[in-house]
Amino acid sequence: MTIYPQLIVDALRTVRYPGTGKDIVDMGMLNDDIRIDGNRVSFSLTFEKPTDPFIKSVVKAAEAAILAHVGSDVDIKGNIGVKTRQDNPVRKIENPLPGVKNIIAVSSGKGGVGKSTVACNLAVALAMQGYRVGLLDADIFGPSMPKMFGAEQEQLYMHEVDGKNLIIPLEKYGVKMLSIGFLVDKEKAVLWRGAMASNALRQLITEADWGELDYFLIDMPPGTSDIHLTLVQTLAITGAIVVTTPQEVALADARKGISMFMGEHVGVPVLGIVENMSWFTPASHPDEQYFIFGKDGGKLLAEKLDVELLGQVPLVAGICKGSDDGLPVVRMNDVSGVAFKQLATRVIEAVDKRNKTLPPTEVVQTH
Repeated sequence: MTIYPQLIVDALRTVRYPGTGKDIVDMGMLNDDIRIDGNRVSFSLTFEKPTDPFIKSVVKAAEAAILAHVGSDVDIKGNIGVKTRQDNPVRKIENPLPGVKNIIAVSSGKGGVGKSTVACNLAVALAMQGYRVGLLDADIFGPSMPKMFGAEQEQLYMHEVDGKNLIIPLEKYGVKMLSIGFLVDKEKAVLWRGAMASNALRQLITEADWGELDYFLIDMPPGTSDIHLTLVQTLAITGAIVVTTPQEVALADARKGISMFMGEHVGVPVLGIVENMSWFTPASHPDEQYFIFGKDGGKLLAEKLDVELLGQVPLVAGICKGSDDGLPVVRMNDVSGVAFKQLATRVIEAVDKRNKTLPPTEVVQTH
């Protein structure tokens, strides 16, 4: 039997689009791309929008019509393409930070696990090793970096770069840092809807003079939110670090954070887990360890999920005092300072390994 295009068209006239009573040919859904190669037939159908709920059922009905009216031996299954009138060419997203080599998200599944403390001290530790480092406080509703850097009273300024007015990040301890905390009243709550918070965050990224950086750290809000989506849709994040305590309740939320980054729609590699508050060490007895929140919870989670354990940071009084006084504890030579220096080394190694073994992260496309 010889197959020719009119046979295909006639067969498709028997397929009705649900709810209209009209066939898909008269509706103009059949495209002028019918291809016949022996028994193999292919063509495409155009729907109004990609969310059309009848796409699958119409395609199946079209396949069945070809088999019933043209021939049961026609190779048609899987050969019907789908197009939509709302299809737009994918717009290539420009890199807003062309001078930045590595972008690292410091995240946590829940609040109160010391994520900001880890981000602050990790940034300073990297700068102490001679790297050019930037730090963005993306916790719009609870910015803490101005206090941790002893910069709550600082004012931000702007200057012109290539005809654009750009914010000059504050530079302290060798780290370029910006936070929404510089732009709002620290005594009042930030009552913004998600879109406002996202727009403010984009401004801190795209309208600031970050310059050339080896590492750009982002102190993420806890949990998963609009802010996380904004960041992965704005920046190609090299990798994520997830901070947790050994507590079971924190570990459960850490799993969700890791799942978010590694999910197919986000696709950000997880560099590893940092277990914070691993044990309590009294300042007067630096060799003693008290496992207040449980033991090795982060380590066991890393093993279970097959990700790196980047470090275990002890809880000492100096960390709290240093954060309150605006003096990152990594600048001190105590047990916690040493832990953060070791963490920085492990992060450098993890980023190098990631860059050698995985392709660059893509910015998540907005749909």
